[in-house]
Amino acid sequence: MPPGVLRRKELRRQRRGERLRQLWRILVFSGMSVGLGYLLLRQGWTLREPNQVEVLGSAVVSRDQVITAAGLRFPQPLMALQPRLVASDLMGALPVEQVKVSRLMLPPRLRVELKDREAVARAVRRTDRGPEMGFVDGLGNWISIRQHMGIRSQGDLSLLVVGWNARHRSALAQVLKEREVLGPGLREIRFEPDGSLWLSTSQLGRVRLGPPDARLPRRLEVVAHLSRTLPATMKGAPPQLIDLTDPEQPELSLGNRGGSGSAARPSPPPRPGPATGSPRPAPAGTQ
Repeated sequence: MPPGVLRRKELRRQRRGERLRQLWRILVFSGMSVGLGYLLLRQGWTLREPNQVEVLGSAVVSRDQVITAAGLRFPQPLMALQPRLVASDLMGALPVEQVKVSRLMLPPRLRVELKDREAVARAVRRTDRGPEMGFVDGLGNWISIRQHMGIRSQGDLSLLVVGWNARHRSALAQVLKEREVLGPGLREIRFEPDGSLWLSTSQLGRVRLGPPDARLPRRLEVVAHLSRTLPATMKGAPPQLIDLTDPEQPELSLGNRGGSGSAARPSPPPRPGPATGSPRPAPAGTQ
């Protein structure tokens, strides 16, 4: 063969050999990386003892309770733990309002941040054996008397929740969140068997909020408005009933000692306009 042809064949052979060597190097280094990574995950980032579990923010939940509730076994590969699943297990098993779980690598440890539940009101619920006394936290969760012995209380617990039910938890949490703006003297939150929600306050008397549906935030807004704007002569006049089933047309009934009564329709707070901003609230009055 001519010398040029032989030279080209030799170059092609050398290039094929170089590509094979590079492929071999890639396979070797990839295998070593995978092996080292596996050893690091399985052996290096491992919880070997309970002391590697950090529990922060709780005055009543211990490390042993967290380990038991999360079902941890030692040694435990750190990367095999799913923080969201661990947090969900802890929320269901421990008397806490919030749980945050984090995996820390250097040094390997599991950090669990808790917020203890706090009783904010007394509560009564209906059971097959009759009324049961207990407490509720700020999220509307039920706290039994036995559970209350191990947690903190917020305030004097003068507020009473009657007719607690798990399906009302979201509505109860909304009312408790707005407790400060509803005005002083909120004494009772009542859920009737038909689901109707009532409030009892020292200023406004009994307030019917109707079903705890999507209009509940608007009804609570009207309650706060009436608490601020009703004339002093109308506040606390027994017996008194405010019906906010339709929050845009609140109805107020006043009674007197002689048995006769009068009806009034106070003005609800106006809704903010899209262009003109929030108008000045109209004073409450009678028609």
